[in-house]
Amino acid sequence: MARIAIVYHSGYGHTAKVAEHVRKGAAISGADVRLYEAEDLSAPDKGPWAELAAADAIIFGAPTYMGSVSAAMKQFIDASSKVWMSRTWENKLAAGFTTSGSLSGDKQVTLQQLATFAAQQGMIWVGNSLPTGYNASGHDFGTALNRAGFFLGLGTQSLVDLPADQTPNDADLKTAELFGRRVAEATLRWARVPAEPALA
Repeated sequence: MARIAIVYHSGYGHTAKVAEHVRKGAAISGADVRLYEAEDLSAPDKGPWAELAAADAIIFGAPTYMGSVSAAMKQFIDASSKVWMSRTWENKLAAGFTTSGSLSGDKQVTLQQLATFAAQQGMIWVGNSLPTGYNASGHDFGTALNRAGFFLGLGTQSLVDLPADQTPNDADLKTAELFGRRVAEATLRWARVPAEPALA
């Protein structure tokens, strides 16, 4: 069984919703996927750090606030310095996702922050492989997968005037599930855990 941890911060519930859909997609046969809130890992002696150490892959998720990860996610990143010194996460797989009110909203900066963090930890980054579904006339923006065209990781849009039960839209949530599945499949290969046959 491959273990996948999803560490996320959510200020208003939108990132938590995306995290749940990433988890749903990653929960394939042979993968044990668990969600962790960054606030529970805000200090090196607080929270389930041992469970992250036992994971084969860690997916990081944060909203993009003012062109950066949220403060709570940065606090978790800073608290991981002991992990960096011990190289505990070295050679684990890593991936990242973010959401913001704007379609772009400088989400690429947040994904770069998360990828750089993973690289400093010696982790192996997994990007988003879905081609953008909205790049030609005739495409339906509302239903397109990877409609904003993010490839370093997953980028979704959460409209700021709507609660988390209404946004992101279904296409972004489906993209999140496919992203989670991609990371899980990569983790099974990386950890050399054979996938169990799918049920009929």
